[in-house]
Amino acid sequence: MDQIECVIVGAGVVGLAIARRLARAGREVVVLEAEDAIGTGTSSRNSEVIHAGIYYAAGSLMARMCVSGKRALYAYCRDHGIPHRNCGKLIVATRPEEVDRLQSIQARAAANGVDDLQVLSATEARALEPALDCRAALVSPSTGIVDSHALMLSLRGEAEAAGAAFAFHAPLARARVAREGIEIDVGGEAPMSLRCRLLVNAAGLAATTVARRIDGMPPGLIPQAYLAKGNYFSCSARAPFSRLIYPVPEPGGLGVHLTLDLAGQAKFGPDVEWIDNIDYTVDPARAEKFYPAIRRYWPGLPDGALTPGYAGIRPKIVPPAVAVQDFIIQGARDHGVAGLINLFGIESPGLTSCLAIADHAAELAQA
Repeated sequence: MDQIECVIVGAGVVGLAIARRLARAGREVVVLEAEDAIGTGTSSRNSEVIHAGIYYAAGSLMARMCVSGKRALYAYCRDHGIPHRNCGKLIVATRPEEVDRLQSIQARAAANGVDDLQVLSATEARALEPALDCRAALVSPSTGIVDSHALMLSLRGEAEAAGAAFAFHAPLARARVAREGIEIDVGGEAPMSLRCRLLVNAAGLAATTVARRIDGMPPGLIPQAYLAKGNYFSCSARAPFSRLIYPVPEPGGLGVHLTLDLAGQAKFGPDVEWIDNIDYTVDPARAEKFYPAIRRYWPGLPDGALTPGYAGIRPKIVPPAVAVQDFIIQGARDHGVAGLINLFGIESPGLTSCLAIADHAAELAQA
């Protein structure tokens, strides 16, 4: 049986960042990817926002990874020529009862180390974005956008330059905890068996499935998986905004917000839909719910301007009634399996956090 030092399951943005981090530290790394290319799932089906770290519970992994990951990601993009823009974001109160909630959002952000949010009056907000309608707003200067595909290509390139190898059409079929490490059976077009000293489960939507295929992993420590589908719509009209526009958060989500791509094209979402099976189709009829939500802050949205864009699916590990979750990153101290790291529930802000998560995983690999 071939011996490999480190095997990473999943070539999404987090798996790629971990592969780069470990390979650059001198570790022998092989990345197994069930699909035919990098980043075909959650990593390529998101709004490409660099999040500031505003909404997450103080002290949570999401908060810590997002805030430190944001700084690292901006630096990485600058140093590697990755297209990105620090455009900023407005969180807008469109009803009188929402105005006071802006201060609580600002306080939560400050508890996470995000101390650059400022409260704006309606006049001040419209001075920044004349097409905006609101009662008041918070401005988040450190929010931005990034070309996620260019980022993933760069991470893969650096991982390969440091010696990492990639195997596509290579799902993990089974794994066993053995005295010499973890033995892995790889399926797909070229089945093989490997033994590794470190196995990193960064399989995203399939992370809980992969964990259940590892004989020796305590099943009680594998969370239940849920699928939260976010539907997004594109806008045929040119949206007159230079910043991202988010409403005050609603129960269970952040509401229908406006994000921009690097070409300035607006997209709106998500319309969250809990599903049982992976399905990326967007029903055009769902746009009817978007118009009134968007017109609360952009009353000039033209009729018929919304067209189906794309859908993304979050790897939730809490049921719809809970909705709010934290990342779970397990090492041997958590589950008792030497040489195994599991990453569960790596949804937004996973893209923003990828470099910080990679550093955290590397620390666990040394523990």
